[in-house]
Order: sequence, then structure tokens, then C-alpha cells
Amino acid sequence: MKIRQISLACSDLERAEEFYSKLLKKEPIVVFPNPGMLFYDLGGTRLLLEPTGAKSMIYLEVENVVNTVHELRERGVTIEIEPHIVFPDPQGMFDTPGNEWLAFIKDSEGNLVGLMSREKI
Repeated sequence: MKIRQISLACSDLERAEEFYSKLLKKEPIVVFPNPGMLFYDLGGTRLLLEPTGAKSMIYLEVENVVNTVHELRERGVTIEIEPHIVFPDPQGMFDTPGNEWLAFIKDSEGNLVGLMSREKI
């Protein structure tokens, strides 16, 4: 498993973009003004900034979100949000062209943990 994405909340998307572009010395890979999200590539791990996001959240890459959630459910892990395609990406904006799958589980401390996989097309 590897860290696929880290999410940080921000109160001002434009201000956050200006700060992180200077800090990282690069522009975001994509900005979605509505609903208000921007992404940076940090060597294969994405940084997501969004005003409505959690204070921080970790997203783990798994081989197949649907199978992983099934296995975790059998082991008694709480599934908060079932697997679903969060972003169809036929152009490969984020990675290899394909559908990005996402699900959320709850850890032992009540934190949400994102599980992500890529279905290549």
C-alpha cells in the first residue's frame, strides 16, 4: 500500500493555491473552482485542498477498492461510504486513463480513511 492522496482544508481556495504554488514551486495539476478543489502532484501522491474538506485525511491506494472493502467488512471494519467511481478520467489527468474508485472506512479512533484504486480503460 502507498499513500495516494492527502487532503487539507482551506478557508480560501485562491489564497491556498497561491501559497502552495510558491511552496511547492509548481502549479496545481487541476483546479475545480466549483465545488472548490485543487490538486498538486507530489511525486505520485496527490495533495488535495478544499474549503469543505476535513482538517486532514489520508487516502491509501489499494489494488481494488471493491474487493478491499468486501474483505474489510468481513473483518468487522466500519464502512462509511461504499465504493464508487469518484472521477472518470479518460484523458489521464491524474494518472493512467481510467476510472478512479473511492470508498471510506472508519479507523479505531473515529477518523475517516480513504481507499482509492484506478480502473484502467
